[in-house]
Amino acid sequence: MVTAQGPAHWLLDEADDVGAALVLGHGAGGGPEAADLAVLARRLPPLGVTVARFEQPWRTAGRRVAVAPPRLDEAWSEALPVLRSALPAGLPLATGGRSSGARVACRTAAATGAAAVVCLAFPLHPPGRPDRSRAVELLAPAVPRLVLQGTRDTFGGPAEVRAAAAGDPGVVVVELPGADHGYRLPAGAPFTPADLRDRLVAEVAGLLGAGPARSGADGE
Repeated sequence: MVTAQGPAHWLLDEADDVGAALVLGHGAGGGPEAADLAVLARRLPPLGVTVARFEQPWRTAGRRVAVAPPRLDEAWSEALPVLRSALPAGLPLATGGRSSGARVACRTAAATGAAAVVCLAFPLHPPGRPDRSRAVELLAPAVPRLVLQGTRDTFGGPAEVRAAAAGDPGVVVVELPGADHGYRLPAGAPFTPADLRDRLVAEVAGLLGAGPARSGADGE
């Protein structure tokens, strides 16, 4: 599709018996093929959730540096109505993303009519700069927000996110033990990559009211 920011790209994984849809945006350091986005795209459709991954125009154009937040928001906000028009009428549509993609989803939740927001590694602040908090973005939506945060995330760990969201019952923070901002785990950690994938799928499926997640459903 073409946006005011240039051509963009969708990756669509459709559920046969769809009950909800989830649109995910990527971060500033990667694309829609990111492992956490990909596992949700593989394992949620069998549970009745259609998953769409949006590639921002800057990434589609082959550029290495993300554009400014207003331009990200504009492209995302243009693309969502196009996707929504292709889905069954009245289907609940949640939005979300990884890192900066989660920020975009939070900032635009009201304008896009999101039913919920999934935040994968929400970057609460730049590493080492807790004074530059982005909590206002996380707190902006009036819909449920699920934050899946690694305990080694230098952009803000689960405790920091909980403190920033204190008093907002719409924010649920789930810890990913040992995971960093990219959801990488230390070698030999008791919480394994398979555990992390299972927790991601189970928590997001629960938010969307989907069926029970099946461990290993993607063959990993």
